[in-house]
Amino acid sequence: MLIGDVARRSGVSARMLRHYDALGLVRPTGRTGSGYREYSGEDIRRIFHVESLRSLGLSLREVARALDDPGFRPSELVDDLVRQTQERIAVETALLTRLRRIGAAEPAEWEDVLQIVALLHALGSENPASRQRAALSSAEAAAVPVEALVEAALHEEDPNVAGALRWAVAQSGAAALELLAEGLASPVAEVRERAVRSIAAIPHERAVALLEGALRSPDSMVRGHAALTLGVQAEQAAQGEHEERGAADVVPALVEMIVEGRNDVDAADALGALARRPASADRIATALVGRLADGPDDLPARRRLTQALADIPGVTAARALAELAHDEDPAVALTAAYLLTLREARDPD
Repeated sequence: MLIGDVARRSGVSARMLRHYDALGLVRPTGRTGSGYREYSGEDIRRIFHVESLRSLGLSLREVARALDDPGFRPSELVDDLVRQTQERIAVETALLTRLRRIGAAEPAEWEDVLQIVALLHALGSENPASRQRAALSSAEAAAVPVEALVEAALHEEDPNVAGALRWAVAQSGAAALELLAEGLASPVAEVRERAVRSIAAIPHERAVALLEGALRSPDSMVRGHAALTLGVQAEQAAQGEHEERGAADVVPALVEMIVEGRNDVDAADALGALARRPASADRIATALVGRLADGPDDLPARRRLTQALADIPGVTAARALAELAHDEDPAVALTAAYLLTLREARDPD
C-alpha cells in the first residue's frame, strides 16, 4: 500500500509518515519500482501501535523504546505518565480557577485585571508578610475575589496572617458564608477550626445559623468556638426584651468545654453572662449540677464545674454550692465554701 493510501486509512498525514520513516520508527517494508514507499500489513499495524501509544502522551522516543526494547517495562512508564498528567492537571486547574475568579470579579479595565492578579499572587506567596499585606489591602481593592480570600483563610497556618485574612473575609460579609460553610465539613480538623473562627467574625443572620448548626458538630473544637461566639452574642443581647436565638443550645456546649478544660474560663464567663437573665440562670445551674452528678472521672473537671457556679445566681446554684461545701474532695469543698461566702457578702438577704 502506497503512502497516500496509508495516510487516508490511518488518519496519519503523509508528512508524519515520512517523519516516522526518517526516525526509523515506522519504515515501509518495500519500495515500488519507481522508488515509492510501500507499506505492508505489518507496517500499518505498527503505525496504529505508534498512534495508540502517542495518545497516552508518550514522546516518539518513548514510543520507539516501548515497541523495540525487549526489556521495556510498561508499568514504570505508565506510572510516570500518571504523575506527569496529574502535575499537568494541577497546573491547568490552578490556571482555570484563577481565570474564573478574575472573571467573577467582572473587571472593567486591564488595570483591574492586573490588580487582581497581583493580589492573587501575593496571597499565594511563600512570604507570610506578603500574604498579610495582601489580606489587609484587599478591602481597598475593587472586586476582590471572595473565593480566593476564603481559600487563603481556610489554609493559612501563620497566626498573624490568619487573623488578617479573617478580617478580610469578614469585610466580604454574607458573600463568604456559604464558602466557609463548606469548610465546616472539611475532613481536615484545622480547616474546620479556621472556618468556624471566620464565620464567627461575620455579623450576619446566616452566620448565626451556621454557628447554631456547628453546635452539633462532632468536632469539639468547632462546637467550642461556636458556643463561645453565640454566648458572647447572647451576652450582648442581655438587655433586650427577647433572649438571643440559640442561647439555650449553647449551654450544653459551654458546660462540656468546662469539663474538658478547653477555654474553660471563657466558657464559664459566657455562662455567667447568659445567667444574668432569671429564666436562664436556673437552666444553666441545673446543667452544671447535672454534669457534676454524672461524676466526671477527673477531679480537676469537678473543680472547674464548681468554680463555674460562682457567677450563676439563683437558688439552684446556691443549693449546689451548699452541698459541694461538704464534698469529699477538699479542693471542691473549699472552693464551694468560699463561693458561698462571696454570695452571702454580695447578697446578704
